[in-house]
This record gives sequence, structure tokens and C-alpha cells, in this order.
Amino acid sequence: MHAAIRRRKLYEEVADDLERMIQDGQYAQADLLPSERDLMRHYGVGRPAIREALFHLRKMGLVQIRSGERARVSRPTPEFVIGALSGTARHMLAAPGGVEEFQDARAFFEGGLARHAAAFATDDDIAEFEAALAANHAAIGDLKRFRETDVAFHYVLAVIPGNSIFTAIHAALADWLLEQRETTLGPAHDPALYDTIYEAHRAIFEGVASRDPDRAEAAMRSHLDYIARRYKTIVEGR
Repeated sequence: MHAAIRRRKLYEEVADDLERMIQDGQYAQADLLPSERDLMRHYGVGRPAIREALFHLRKMGLVQIRSGERARVSRPTPEFVIGALSGTARHMLAAPGGVEEFQDARAFFEGGLARHAAAFATDDDIAEFEAALAANHAAIGDLKRFRETDVAFHYVLAVIPGNSIFTAIHAALADWLLEQRETTLGPAHDPALYDTIYEAHRAIFEGVASRDPDRAEAAMRSHLDYIARRYKTIVEGR
């Protein structure tokens, strides 16, 4: 028995052809595509097929569409690509074991960032990382500022490789695991909690500043393991 062959829809044919022309450079970034009427005439299809094709390209980040204007070619950014996964990521987080899997992913990713920083950070990078650590220390006792400087401290490591995909992934993980961060810190009335997290950050910094990749990665993994265990304890105790 042969499997049924799905017939492609008209908009898919149009979208594929437009995508090919964009990839080939026939339409460059910021170029305007032909009007809907011209596209209808060129492809011999109705307006619905053209609009569906343009919406499909917009979801891919290849065009921008504004009411009353012709579609304009754009370039998908790492932020756009990662952002498109947010809905799926949140469903995965809500599934049994979802938070744990994202915690593991964060530990793997940020452990690698810490190792890379220890091996390749410049003196300027180290100075910026130290400033982020100092800001985190200055925020002890101020929950809102402590959370902000916590994120900023980790963000420095994502910037050091100079790869925009890494910074996009870091921002996405920080957003997706926001509930974990807020739960872990909680009202944070216990001064010891601030000190524990800050000291973990200081250990990560010292591993990077001493140019010791193993030490830096181990400090990061220990810190994130503590966060994961504290989160689990709080959630299970509710």
C-alpha cells in the first residue's frame, strides 16, 4: 500500500519561491516585495494565497508586514528565532519533569560559558565581570535589585564569546526560568540567602579571573545545582 501524497497548497508554492529569491539575493534586506496585486498577477493566484504566503514568510522572520504597506524583506535575528520557541518552551516547562530538564540545559549552557570565559576572557571582560559582581554585592538586602544584578552577572558570561545566539539563548532561559528564580529567592528576608548566592557568584568570578576553566565550570554547576535543589524543596513543601 502506498502512502497518500499530500498536495501542496498554493500559498506554500508562492512562499517557497519568494523564500528562494530572498535567499538568492534577488530581494535584499530592507527591499520591498512587489505589491499583492503584482504578486497575484505573477503567480496567477488569488489574494488569499498571496497573503498566506506573506504571513508564512513573516513567521520565518523573512519579511515585515505593516498595514497598508508592501511587505519588506528582513533578516531573522537570534532573538526572533528563540522567541518563536517561547510558546513551545512554556508547554515543555509545564510538563512533568519540564523544569528539571530546563535546569539541566541551563547548567550545561552556563557551565560552558564559564569555562569559555576562563579560557578566553580579555582583561576588559574580567573588569566588566568584576563590576557585575560588585553590583550584585551592593544589592544585598534589596530583592528587586538583587534579582536584576543576578541576571546581569550571568549575562556578562553570555556576552564574552561575542556570539549573538548565546546572548539570545541566555535571555530566553532567564525568561523561561523566571518563576524558578522568583521562587528560589522568595521574599528573601533571610540575609543568609543573599550571602549564599553572592558567595557562589564570587566563586564563579574567581574561577574565571584565575583563568581556570575547570574551577569556573565547577563553581557554576555547584551554584545552579544549589538553586535547583532549593527550588525543588520549596515547591515540594507547598
